[in-house]
Amino acid sequence: MPGIDLLNKLKPYLYEVPQGAVPGMRVPAHFYVSEALLSEVASDRSIEQLINVSMLPGVVEHVIAMPDMHEGYGFPIGGVAATEAPHGVISPGGVGYDINCGVRLLLSDLKWDEVAPRIAEVAAEFMRAVPSGTGRGGRIDLGKTEMDEVLRSGARWCVSRGLATDDDLAHMEENGCLGGADPAAVSDRAKARGRDQLGTLGSGNHFLEVQRVERVFDPDAAKAFGLFPEQVVVMVHCGSRGLGHQVCTDYVRQMLANLPHYGFSLPDRELACAPADSPEGQAYLAAMAGAANFAWANRQVITHHLRLEWERIFGVGRRLGLLYDVCHNMAKFETHRIRGEEKRLIVHRKGATRAFGPGLAEVPADYRTVGQPVIIPGTMGTASYVLRGTEEAMRRSFGTVCHGAGRRLSRHAAKRAVSGSELRRTLEQEGIIVRCHSDSGLAEEAPLAYKDVESVVDVVEAARLSFKVARLRPVAVIKGE
Repeated sequence: MPGIDLLNKLKPYLYEVPQGAVPGMRVPAHFYVSEALLSEVASDRSIEQLINVSMLPGVVEHVIAMPDMHEGYGFPIGGVAATEAPHGVISPGGVGYDINCGVRLLLSDLKWDEVAPRIAEVAAEFMRAVPSGTGRGGRIDLGKTEMDEVLRSGARWCVSRGLATDDDLAHMEENGCLGGADPAAVSDRAKARGRDQLGTLGSGNHFLEVQRVERVFDPDAAKAFGLFPEQVVVMVHCGSRGLGHQVCTDYVRQMLANLPHYGFSLPDRELACAPADSPEGQAYLAAMAGAANFAWANRQVITHHLRLEWERIFGVGRRLGLLYDVCHNMAKFETHRIRGEEKRLIVHRKGATRAFGPGLAEVPADYRTVGQPVIIPGTMGTASYVLRGTEEAMRRSFGTVCHGAGRRLSRHAAKRAVSGSELRRTLEQEGIIVRCHSDSGLAEEAPLAYKDVESVVDVVEAARLSFKVARLRPVAVIKGE
């Protein structure tokens, strides 16, 4: 496997392929992994892909991959790269096809023993309220004017429609709206694919889970976040649906066609890119922001419908408050200190989560003393985590950590390893209610298809990129096929 023989171990959990180890590298390639996870990371092309990313024009400091890293399109999933603005490149492969795929955590004021008697009803009503599966539409059908408003303003559109509050916006990354969006940069095909998708979950690894707080590691941070033992919470994981996928498809094609114009020689055509200040780069950034805003609106519409069902089941006034909404497929303009100098960067995070430390203006005011909440979903039947960002992450990883457990088996391999009906029985024997339209879709996302989330989270904590606040256990899982 190209790259594995080039590794230097810099410290526990941190490996490096040094600059120059492969011709064309502009910066070193760093990745965070334990020895136990190293063999899984080395089993695919993710290290090779990370080395390729280090060759992008304008890349600075180092490229990074997290312990959940695995092979992706161009960039490894779990990959982080920063290019210097304004001339450094923007690469759609460094964002991914599901633009602003992200996670939010909703907090109830109820304990598990209060919810347990009605958990089957909760699962059934949540599945009814939130359409899931490939192409399945929701209750909102956006006309052209409303679609453009969603693309421009994201979750703010939801406030204007009574689907969100200002407090919700205060607890989303970027307050639920990425600036610079231009609906004209989003193709008619992309808009058509998103027309009826607001408030829908989608398929694949997207899910809706009811969970309980199994353990609190940091009582002070948990108190700031509003978490307490045995609390019932709801996690939502989804993104920009077909609209975001089409935006990526459109601009990968365009950038591939224009590569000769910029004279870029790339080791992999999947790294198609353009200078951020070029016409192609500016158009992609405007379309990506629109897709990101669509994703925030999507998760917020889902939240609104979940709140309605929660109040109907448990009584008026029993709301689901938003702890935080964080994305893990994005490129953003941020300022970071590089060798003592403040620089404006375009930070690509693909399958990687922002984890800003204490005291920063980007962190919600009520969390600023402890750092940004970081939400790391596990897999069906395994734990998820709430972490907090650290100053070390700001110094070492552009304020970034992992985004989940990370795949170790392809979807086809997962289906060969376990049947969906068998998995459903196993989970229900463990006391986890499962609602999914398809046993085949269930098998693709089996826990055995993923790395051990405990090991992944242990790495980022040991590296001091984030610290554990609470561990969550699923009690009901809703998935698309």
